[in-house]
Amino acid sequence: MTNEIAHPLVEFPDVSATTELVHISATRAGAVTVTMNRPARKNAFDEGLISALAEAFDTLAGAEGVRVVFVRGAGGTFSAGADLDWMRQAVDRTESDNRADAMELAKMLKALRDLPALTVALVEGGAFGGGAGLAAACDMAIATADAKFSFSEVKLGLLPATISPYVIEAIGPREARALFATARIFDAAYAERIGLVSETVADTAALRIAAHHIAMGMLACAPGAVEDSKRLVDDVAGRVIDRDLMELTAHRIAVARVGAEGQEGVRAFLERRKPAWAE
Repeated sequence: MTNEIAHPLVEFPDVSATTELVHISATRAGAVTVTMNRPARKNAFDEGLISALAEAFDTLAGAEGVRVVFVRGAGGTFSAGADLDWMRQAVDRTESDNRADAMELAKMLKALRDLPALTVALVEGGAFGGGAGLAAACDMAIATADAKFSFSEVKLGLLPATISPYVIEAIGPREARALFATARIFDAAYAERIGLVSETVADTAALRIAAHHIAMGMLACAPGAVEDSKRLVDDVAGRVIDRDLMELTAHRIAVARVGAEGQEGVRAFLERRKPAWAE
């Protein structure tokens, strides 16, 4: 990872001239941008891009100082989903080979989902099939008003199986059934209404501004507490509120209160100063 710019502002570098499938840029403040770099193919997934994304997310999982990870596509399109050549090859593969192929996508999405830092999809143009699934696997997504989405797999006699856990978590089972079964194309406003998108902005310039505000806001948040908060949601969601859950949540806050970040954060608040991670 390279610290390409000193000012803590998220930049969208022009990577169309590079040959890398994934470009990683970072600010000194810990805002990382992962850019899918197959603009000629509208950043469609194939083995190479999936592998490169998995490697990027694995690298970021162990990197120091990462506060937020933005995921975007080069060339004005987030991702068109599966690459046509990749799909053509799949037709002639065995079920076992296709299962192994799908598992690579599944592992990449899980690596994104498990990143300790906040993850944000920045969606322009289109997010179709696996591209929409990639956006759903992020903690939040911001889209330009003209962005389009679709889970179009059924038109090919297929189904959005690998991405389904993340999409269903984001939009719920009823919306997922409708969108999976109809393959309808929908806009950013509808995506925001059902929970696939967190915020809709006017254009690319507004997308930059929104990303900048998130990056700056994350400076005030303790990195360890961010990771623990994400895991808390995973452990609490869908559970019955019973004695066991009450004990779990009481334990988590107690551990946080006596931990290094909790001690520093509360003391800084009481002393009217910034905590160490915000300086």
